[in-house]
Amino acid sequence: MDLTSSSGGAGDPRQIEETKPLLGGEMSAVEGGKLGAVPCRRALLLCNGMRYKLLQEGDIQVCVIRHPRTFLSKILTSKFLRRWEPHHLTLADNSLASATPTGYMENSVSYSAIEDVQLLSWENAPKYCLQLTIPGGTVLLQAANSYLRDQWFHSLQWKKKIYKYKKVLSNPSRWEVVLKEIRTLVDMALTSPLQDDSIHQAPLEIVSKLLSENTNLTTQEHENIIVAIAPLLENNHPPPDLCEFFCKHCRERPRSMVVIEVFTPVVQRILKHNMDFGKCPRLRLFTQEYILALNELNAGMEVVKKFIHSMHGPTGQCPHPRVLPNLVAVCLAAIYSCYEEFINSRDNSPSLKEIRNGCQQQCDRKTNLPLRLLHTSPDLVCQEATLSESRLKSVIVTSNEIHVEVERNNTANQKMTANAGNDSEPNLIDCLMVSPTCSTMSIELSAQADRILGCYVEILKILSDYDDWRPALASLLQPIPFPKEALAHEKFTKELKYVIQRFAEDPRQEVHSCLLSVRTGKDGWFQLYSPGGVACDDDGELFASMVHILMGSCYKTKKFLLSLAENKLGPCMLLALRGNQTMVEILCLMLEYNIIDNNDTQLQIISTLESTDVGKKMYEQLCDRQRELKELQRKGGPTRLTLPSKSTDADLARLLSSGSFGNLENLSLAFTNVTSACAEHLIKLPSLKQLNLWSTQFGDAGLRLLSEHLTMLQVLNLCETPVTDAGLLALSSMKSLCSLNMNSTKLSADTYEDLKAKLPNLKEVDVRYTEAWKNPP
Repeated sequence: MDLTSSSGGAGDPRQIEETKPLLGGEMSAVEGGKLGAVPCRRALLLCNGMRYKLLQEGDIQVCVIRHPRTFLSKILTSKFLRRWEPHHLTLADNSLASATPTGYMENSVSYSAIEDVQLLSWENAPKYCLQLTIPGGTVLLQAANSYLRDQWFHSLQWKKKIYKYKKVLSNPSRWEVVLKEIRTLVDMALTSPLQDDSIHQAPLEIVSKLLSENTNLTTQEHENIIVAIAPLLENNHPPPDLCEFFCKHCRERPRSMVVIEVFTPVVQRILKHNMDFGKCPRLRLFTQEYILALNELNAGMEVVKKFIHSMHGPTGQCPHPRVLPNLVAVCLAAIYSCYEEFINSRDNSPSLKEIRNGCQQQCDRKTNLPLRLLHTSPDLVCQEATLSESRLKSVIVTSNEIHVEVERNNTANQKMTANAGNDSEPNLIDCLMVSPTCSTMSIELSAQADRILGCYVEILKILSDYDDWRPALASLLQPIPFPKEALAHEKFTKELKYVIQRFAEDPRQEVHSCLLSVRTGKDGWFQLYSPGGVACDDDGELFASMVHILMGSCYKTKKFLLSLAENKLGPCMLLALRGNQTMVEILCLMLEYNIIDNNDTQLQIISTLESTDVGKKMYEQLCDRQRELKELQRKGGPTRLTLPSKSTDADLARLLSSGSFGNLENLSLAFTNVTSACAEHLIKLPSLKQLNLWSTQFGDAGLRLLSEHLTMLQVLNLCETPVTDAGLLALSSMKSLCSLNMNSTKLSADTYEDLKAKLPNLKEVDVRYTEAWKNPP
């Protein structure tokens, strides 16, 4: 049967092609005499419920039929003489092409040349076929099954229409017509049976390009376009150029209702689902501008606070793990931008714009120079005069409002740097250190930068008020992520102090441990806000609070006390003199653990303790403990001791205070109820060589204390104790260990390898029923 003589049939509703208008006119109506195709209705399509993936390429049978004009041509194009060719077709952006351009598909078929796309449905027609009507002929495509046929049908329709929209919207004339076509384009994307990221992204990219090429639009036209594309943004991130357009609108019309009604769900989706702002920095910039626009409303920070609460949710635990990291990333970038001018003038580092555009290579930048803030205070001049003997000549330069001293450290400083791990980068707080009696250096920001700084520091304060967010926030702010100029700015450090105070008040170790530096030679928030630090603006109240929480956790160690004695002994003595109980306890521990070697300093500490009632009381208790310690360590007593099962820390303390245990070498606490608290008593046993803690509640804090004091311990049994890698790593300093039982602990394979490398005398090790035993490296 001749194809041209067939009549249309009322077949499958999926054979229809939608007839949505395009800019400048409507699509051509379907001609009834062409291969029996039936007009399509979108409602019927949606009722079908089928969904398809957008095809980019695939294998299909192809047959091309030229329109017959003579009797001979009708015979030649009859179905008996027709031949099919297999082709691998690619649906490019502008044409349908074959991977093997021969035969029927020697030349690609442009979408602009395709007049119609239809499904064949007449009686005795080839199965699973669709028809492309082109000038002077027809292209038949035959798929392997009905699903593939429909997938090709919808994919070709989509490619054809997107191609037309790109062309007609690239040269707009009347914007009211453009707006109508944008709405039609959005509706087409929303109702398409195709499921693919590009289905919603393609219209957004078309609109984005349209806006980037037409910058002279009115504000009302801006808003109309934003409202028109809003449905597509509910489940898709805006493209980079569209983000720039949104940023501009937030800056120019922050009080527009579009910001609240349209941008809010977009930003919420970005904060919940974005995985890396580094891949699309304009998303971060758009989020930053949106929050600033909220801050410009009448309620100001109250609106921002409500927005953050909506992101967290009403429960005590935020269900979206990406919200906090994304909010912190936005805050850090915004705060950095406030000091960008000072930073660029100081070390020639690239601006945020240059970083986004990739204009400056790393090798083109000047080497960062250490900063030292200078002040005209006589006290600081005297200090500098004292230090001048150990330094070479310094070079002074000026950078806007910041006075910078480029220091060349002497041999002693180089030695200290080498002890810190051969790190050539200068100590952060040392570079910013000022006299405690001097105020922080004043940095004048512009009015706009000042508003941005105030907004985003306030957001960090809001984030720190959520209990479930505080551990992750503390981790994200360690090491210190802010530029030196921000740390030298009095307003910034004063406002940020609230966040650090919240960390210092949190009893969870994963929170307050972030106050300390990450590694040796790198100062943290503890050093920054301690007396003598550039951010310290009080008499040491925050410092005392930080020390109190750290001492109450697992930092009651020689290392921590030694650090305080070397760097903060003066502030500790001053606060103890004023009756601060934590500092009095610190001074007593320094005496008890023999941290202070100098006799004069010891006498000064004793005088300080005896100057207050609380200090005098604690010092008397220390003297009593020292007398008990001498009695405990006096030669004599048993060499082996086993505590009865279910004994407690108090039982152990009572036993050790009953006589002399200077000869005790072997102590078994197996199957007792002792905890890490008993470590304070164990470290007083001078001859202890073997310690059995099998099936006790002895944990990581106790191990840290043992590792600092019982360096001569040879045998240690930790079987079935709650110790983890955090405590087991501390054992690497116990070089005398010969036998170590870590059976049924939370030992990891990496920690086990680290211990074997650092304990040369270790001969007997039991790691059964641990990760190191199940998964050896």
